[in-house]
Amino acid sequence: MTTPLDKTLKRAITINEQAYVAAISPAGIKLTLKGRRNGVEMSWNTLLTNAAPSEKISRDGGDDEE
Repeated sequence: MTTPLDKTLKRAITINEQAYVAAISPAGIKLTLKGRRNGVEMSWNTLLTNAAPSEKISRDGGDDEE
């Protein structure tokens, strides 16, 4: 069983030797340089809409892990 995403989770990640904070929330995801406030944000709906056709997630439950 999976846990519902009902609050923001923050995790540290290093990309190309730069420290970032990834914030995952019910609204979407935000990637920010560590120590900064502004970053790149994307809603879950935008992420699904802009996925490449071969990467689109089936909405009929085909690949669900529940």
